[in-house]
Amino acid sequence: MGLGHKRRNLLIAQTLGASKLNADILLISGMRDASDLPTPDGVDSITLPALHKRADGQYEARRMGMDLEDIIRLRSQIILTTIQNFHPDVFIVDNVPRGAVRELDATLEYVRLSNRQEPSHPIRCILGLRDVLDTPAKVKKDWQRDDNIEAIRRYYDTIWVYGDPNIYDLRQEYRLPFDISTKLRPLGYLDQRARLNYVNPAVQATLERLALPADNDIVLCVVGGGQDGAALATAFARATLPANTTGILLTGPFMPTNIQQYLYGQAEQNPQLRIVDYIEEPTLLIERASRVISMGGYNTTCEILSFQKPALIIPRVTPRLEQWIRAKHLEQQGLVDVLHPKTLSAQALNHWLHQPITKSQKNTSINLNGLDNLLIELQKQPMMAQMSWPHVS
Repeated sequence: MGLGHKRRNLLIAQTLGASKLNADILLISGMRDASDLPTPDGVDSITLPALHKRADGQYEARRMGMDLEDIIRLRSQIILTTIQNFHPDVFIVDNVPRGAVRELDATLEYVRLSNRQEPSHPIRCILGLRDVLDTPAKVKKDWQRDDNIEAIRRYYDTIWVYGDPNIYDLRQEYRLPFDISTKLRPLGYLDQRARLNYVNPAVQATLERLALPADNDIVLCVVGGGQDGAALATAFARATLPANTTGILLTGPFMPTNIQQYLYGQAEQNPQLRIVDYIEEPTLLIERASRVISMGGYNTTCEILSFQKPALIIPRVTPRLEQWIRAKHLEQQGLVDVLHPKTLSAQALNHWLHQPITKSQKNTSINLNGLDNLLIELQKQPMMAQMSWPHVS
């Protein structure tokens, strides 16, 4: 659920599919277009009926008129049936140990019982976590409410952390019990430059149709899916871009229609401003940009770090502080600049845009080897002859 989760897990699936593991990989996703994105041979997908997370953090059906209990039951049954029939060697779960509203409980219990009955062919369960979840107090409260510690203790063999503990040490920050901490494997951030290996020619053609001036600096503003990016998008559209600069505003597919109409009106009055609703592979724009202004989601931050772009991050601070925490820790390392959303304005962006571009990242090392380390971790497993990997996002 969410563009960032989709792209992160698709990149993992692509990396596994392009490796020498000879694996069959099944991506179980709540994003409708997961099956439309380029994947190597051996990678396929199942799309679940979609959920939506409201501003208060509660789930609801994204498109259908089903009650939450009914859609969770349906999703749970699809996942369970898939695992029963696919019977993977490795089951990788993204972010939430028990799934949305505990939709994975039945599947996890099936895996546990199956492993008891077939100890010679166990299904290994791996939980994949971002570098930052939220404040320690909030994580403790949420994990206690959802009984996550006991679920990890009961069902999971390993926890992959897609981050660098030198930036944010999840083990230390969240004071996890010793037996849970021993399952943690900090892999490093996922190098997003690998995504360029899987770009469709049609997507490349979309970029070429923008006809970006070859001799102009490109300032890229990205607001994630766009559902809560109106303030940043509007401020960027009102900002004064430096001379010989083209500004590209990537609004995301979920930007409210009235905001999109306003932004297009701004672009009609400003020849330096281009509006792009959606591009399947935004790393094409990140690669081309001379600097980036963005919110602080995990994937966008990884893109900035991977391509070593000077960046101003305006993190989301509700309903959780994950983005703010990540951005501030990176700022302390001199890797990005940060602006609190309460101080966001066109004038604040103007101030940053008219500062000289500096390559602040070159003196700070950061672990971007998450994809390589992920493969190394898998090759440590004892059943590498002919493998299958379902991946739940």
